[in-house]
Amino acid sequence: MHCDVYKFSKKDDLYVYIARPNYPNDTDEIKDWLAVLPKDFRKAIGRETFVMHLDLATTPKLARVNKDDVLAKLAEQGYFVQMPPEDVLLRQAQMNLAEAQQNKWQ
Repeated sequence: MHCDVYKFSKKDDLYVYIARPNYPNDTDEIKDWLAVLPKDFRKAIGRETFVMHLDLATTPKLARVNKDDVLAKLAEQGYFVQMPPEDVLLRQAQMNLAEAQQNKWQ
C-alpha cells in the first residue's frame, strides 16, 4: 500500500497519511487527495504541506505509530491521523489555556 503523508499549519506534530492504492497509475490527473478527510476536520487543521510518499509494503516500521494500525485505517477509510505525542498535546493545551485567560482580561 502506498500513501502520502502531510503535516498541517494549525496542528503541530499532527500528520495525516492518505491512501494511494493505485499508485503510480493514479498520477495522470491532479486530484485533491485530502478530499477523503471530513470537511470540518480538514478546516480545523489548516493548510497542508506534503511531507513524503511511503510504500508501506517496503517500510519495515514507522517511528511513532504501528504500521498495522496505519494499514487498517488506510484500507477502511482512506486516511490515518497520527496525533502528536502526549507531551506536545499537553503543552499545546497549556498554551491555549494561558492565551484564553489572557484574552479574557483584555
